[in-house]
Amino acid sequence: MRLRTPMPEIKGVTKWVNGEVSQETLADKPVLVHFWSISCHMCKASFPEVKQMREDHPELEMIGIHMPRSEKDTDIDAVLETIEKYGLEHPQAIDNEHNVVDAFENEFVPAFYLFDRKGVLRHRSAGEKALSMLKKPLERVLGETE
Repeated sequence: MRLRTPMPEIKGVTKWVNGEVSQETLADKPVLVHFWSISCHMCKASFPEVKQMREDHPELEMIGIHMPRSEKDTDIDAVLETIEKYGLEHPQAIDNEHNVVDAFENEFVPAFYLFDRKGVLRHRSAGEKALSMLKKPLERVLGETE
């Protein structure tokens, strides 16, 4: 996905956990879409920081997208167990068919896509430094009133 493009619809999800989101429920809100996988050690290591970000910024809509990287990763019970174990309380989409992954043109986990209140992609980052690279753009987007 290129910067300054609109957020794709999040549809074709295998299973929603902790509530479902739609374009309507996300309208006029800053949104952070977080791709992760149960087989990704780096993803699990980042969960405490992701949770802290959610607590520090209640105005930010966060959506987790579980992106399976192997057949084993499509085990819904294992994904549910991981969501529970790490206390991921924001909406989580289990995307076993890669419908959301493909809509976002995402190839990596962990990966973060930050959208402003108008639904425009303002930042994306992936890999080990993804969260640290997100801090300044997040402050900028959250600081914008319109």
